[in-house]
Amino acid sequence: MDNHPKTIVKASWVGVIGNALLSLLKIVIGIISGSLAVIADGIDSASDIVTSLITLFTARIMMRPPNIRYPYGYMKADTIATKALAFVILFAGAQLAISTVRNFLQGAERELPGMLAIYVTIVSIIGKFLLARHQLSKGKQTNSEMLKANARNMQNDILISVSVLIGLVFTFLLKMPVLDSVTALFVSIWILKVGFQIFMQTNRDLMDANTEPELYNTVFRAVASVEGATNPHRVRIRKIGNYYMVAMDIEVDGEVSSREAHEICIKVEDSIRQAIDNVFDIMIHIEPAGFKHKEKVYGVSPDDLQDN
Repeated sequence: MDNHPKTIVKASWVGVIGNALLSLLKIVIGIISGSLAVIADGIDSASDIVTSLITLFTARIMMRPPNIRYPYGYMKADTIATKALAFVILFAGAQLAISTVRNFLQGAERELPGMLAIYVTIVSIIGKFLLARHQLSKGKQTNSEMLKANARNMQNDILISVSVLIGLVFTFLLKMPVLDSVTALFVSIWILKVGFQIFMQTNRDLMDANTEPELYNTVFRAVASVEGATNPHRVRIRKIGNYYMVAMDIEVDGEVSSREAHEICIKVEDSIRQAIDNVFDIMIHIEPAGFKHKEKVYGVSPDDLQDN
């Protein structure tokens, strides 16, 4: 599970510094040029600073080895930190939406934004594109899901900046300053949407939900490829950080020795690890072939997937 922590830390610092420069530039130019949309885009970039900082510090925490107090390690620090990030994003989006709506209701006269707003938005699009490519490249290099997710977040920011640019262009063409405020409102709604999605995803992670049902079929196929292992059932898959924990029951011939049964389990584990990336641990309970549980138990079996 070595994710090359030094590379992750360096990539996170690039994200922090890059987003800080872009955010400061957009907010300052947004104020100078009088563009609420550019200020909104700057606030969104400021939230990306928090994202990169979380990636930076969480990477350090997650690399700590398991101990007697945390026998499963510190992988879920990622989920906890991400939930905190969701609240930051929701707060920023709400504040921006409230201020924009207040300007609408007050009906204050506004001047056209300055041309600097367009220039800084173009710079932002180019900067975000380079940052996203860097984060994605390092994420693939280190197999870090955190960096890959951060890259996807930055790719979404490119769309936001493009929408801001389109809004500014129409504002200048139609000579209607109100369009800048409308764009700012749409950006705030987008920020709220992203924050809510992150919040809901962390809820699922903390509740040990598996949002990838196809993984169960992958596990069943992996077990079927091992001679002597039959009837995989009570399969439970959950995430610990960016890794998967798999627990399951399998059946083996009741006449084989415990050593033989153990060797079958090892082969099943190897088969699953080859089929699924980022497996934290696999726990297998062995039962004699034909064993019947007295009552319905938790977990997933092949029949459950067929029923759905």
